[in-house]
Amino acid sequence: MRSYSIPRVVVAAPHGRSGKTTAAIGLLSALKSAGYRVQPYKKGPDFIDPSWMTRITGRPCRNLDSFLMDRGVIRTSFVRSALDVDIAVVEGAMGLFDGVDLEGSGSTAEIAKTIAAPVLLVVDTTRMTRSVAAMVSGYQHFDPGVRVAGVILNKVARPRHEKILRSAIDRYCGIPVLGVIPKGEKFHIPDRHLGLIPAVEDDDLAAAVDEAGSRAGAFLDLPGIIEVARRAPQLVMNELPPDDAPFMRGPDVNGLRPAVSHVKVAVFLDRAFTFYYPENLEALAAAGAELVPVNTLRDKEMPKVDAAYIGGGFPEMFAPEISANRQLLSDLRGRIEAGLPVYAECGGLMFLSRSIGWQGVKHAMAGALPFDVTMMDKPQGHGYITLQVENSSSYFVIGESVRGHEFHNSRVENLAEDNIKFAFRVTKGYGINGQYDGVLYKNVLACYAHLHALATPDWALRLVAAGKKYAGSR
Repeated sequence: MRSYSIPRVVVAAPHGRSGKTTAAIGLLSALKSAGYRVQPYKKGPDFIDPSWMTRITGRPCRNLDSFLMDRGVIRTSFVRSALDVDIAVVEGAMGLFDGVDLEGSGSTAEIAKTIAAPVLLVVDTTRMTRSVAAMVSGYQHFDPGVRVAGVILNKVARPRHEKILRSAIDRYCGIPVLGVIPKGEKFHIPDRHLGLIPAVEDDDLAAAVDEAGSRAGAFLDLPGIIEVARRAPQLVMNELPPDDAPFMRGPDVNGLRPAVSHVKVAVFLDRAFTFYYPENLEALAAAGAELVPVNTLRDKEMPKVDAAYIGGGFPEMFAPEISANRQLLSDLRGRIEAGLPVYAECGGLMFLSRSIGWQGVKHAMAGALPFDVTMMDKPQGHGYITLQVENSSSYFVIGESVRGHEFHNSRVENLAEDNIKFAFRVTKGYGINGQYDGVLYKNVLACYAHLHALATPDWALRLVAAGKKYAGSR
């Protein structure tokens, strides 16, 4: 057993829209500006907030998710990624104790307990004075395993308002106020139908977030927050696995060994496709893959690769540019017909369709799969998803249970079911049609579910193995 001393805090709130993201981004910006090495984390499944947190800190933001991962995996992932930093900051999600059931499974509180981290509670103080103490006290004592160590007051009206709030928390709660963000301050980060806009899409937006973070950080008590973080207890756990085993299960998983020679795996990375967990890319590399980036907006042909991974993103926002790149789309379609292994998630599924329709306009896509996609005004699938494998593929075997998440405003239409099979039966969530997810065609699996390599450790090995087999057959 080893002990690890890692200063850390969780930024949480009583409910969503309390100003948690503003406070977290402000804290990261302030720490970075002060010269601290800071590792960001996001509780739960999310790609967009982490993209901003990655930009601000210069380190890949990691996701900690107790629905997808067990506690041992969470603690190992956390410790290993924070060993060389001065402080770790976790941004929570929803309300502190909100989870998938009455026990709070999957909540921010569960993550705080798993990594023994103190909590900074961000409170929207609109039209509130002394009652703030009752609210904070309730969160302090609701779960003895969660330590609320400080409060950040948001939307404070004026100095008198601040004085009352501070006095109430001091008298009845006995914990410090570690930030006061005035009402009327604008920390606007533009958003769209799935939340904030990813950091890599627009330099002007990125600059706006940098400015918002810098301004928000000016209202935080940085020395006080650092002191709270440094008082976090040591984490005691077994020896960490090596850096080249991101799946947490050793080098030989179900008879699958990492490829000895490099298998080239295309990864679609551009402004349209940004939704990738760093652990997924690390798992592919650890399994023997050489990752080859593909830009759907610029590249005119597919590189010479043995497999492809097409993650999520916003292809609908760049549909005209993607559609105009006919040479790349045709080349990819031909490779798929020849048996190229392709794993696609959400935006990747949309990209492989015949077309994307939005606001009365259709744009042709790769046409590799026999269906169209239409954008809707409301989410069609949102939240965690559990899947049962019903048809085997290069990536999963019949009977396996798979956990992931989905968040899509699009739906599949005009699906020619005679030409495909479904990989998964949906046991929780929506998927493609409420019953199934994962279109299987040739050597392609395209689904709405997003998977995390720490929750599905065989996935990377199998994708690389499929690429190696394909390379040997050519």
